[in-house]
Amino acid sequence: MTGTRIAALGHYQPSRVLTNHDLAKMVDTSDEWIRQRTGIVTRHIADEESVTDLATAAGGKALAAAGLRPDEIGLVTVATCSAIDRCPSIAAQVAGRLEVPGAVAFDLNNGCAGFGTALATADHSVRAGAARHALVIGAEKMSDVTDWTDRGTCVLLGDGAGAAVVSRADRDGIGPVVWGSDPSRRDAVRLDGEWQPRFRQQGQTVFRWATTELAPLAQEACRRAGFSPADLVGVVTHQANLRIIEAVVRQLGLRDEAVVARDVVESGNTSAASVPLALSKLVERGEITSGGPVLLLAFGGGLSWTAQVVMCP
Repeated sequence: MTGTRIAALGHYQPSRVLTNHDLAKMVDTSDEWIRQRTGIVTRHIADEESVTDLATAAGGKALAAAGLRPDEIGLVTVATCSAIDRCPSIAAQVAGRLEVPGAVAFDLNNGCAGFGTALATADHSVRAGAARHALVIGAEKMSDVTDWTDRGTCVLLGDGAGAAVVSRADRDGIGPVVWGSDPSRRDAVRLDGEWQPRFRQQGQTVFRWATTELAPLAQEACRRAGFSPADLVGVVTHQANLRIIEAVVRQLGLRDEAVVARDVVESGNTSAASVPLALSKLVERGEITSGGPVLLLAFGGGLSWTAQVVMCP
């Protein structure tokens, strides 16, 4: 076996929902203002739950859906930028809670592009024979790094986690990754502060970059995987802003029936969790059918990006 595939998905969101109307009682904003600029209506907020709690819940669901024993997992990686735990890693804590013995476990911080980076890293590891199965998780508690007095950013962020099991396969189900960064724009999306950081963003810079640079990256990922955008059954971008999502997909020339993830409306921006969270929801609801090519596209702090075509489980 020389290929890899996503064998299963899972996701988790905390139960508390924060609406735009709730935020209007906290800062000078309104439901109309938030919807017009971001498309966001609600977001989920974790109160007592930690990033480890969120990651474990999503990872456990993916592991169960894959039908694998914990001892069959050889690699656990968690993409996160909001975790306050530095050592042991969130991945090590998740491995302990899920009783995964002996796997290499590490966290990966590439901002909102973190899950795509972790997925590609796990894909490469499984393909090289370093593990037969890998558990890849994107988990964020962005409410911990939110400045609740800044109406420009506090309306954006939410908490949650999404996970995927990557397994060895006899044919490729994960296409080549297109990834990179532009360090000259490293301050466009960032966390400020060392021990109590807060999310900051240069909104117009990010919007202009995303709406001009992402479509060519997506097209290149399709080409490397042997598809055209018209072949895609779905597109799951980083759920940063509904206006960005719609601007990017307009440039791709998708077929009418292609499904576009718009989970940002109900979940907000969950950073590294947003792509696996949105993808898992679409698959769970049956909106994306098994075996079809789906484009995963993310961008975030650094300024970093990942684009990859996968076949859905």
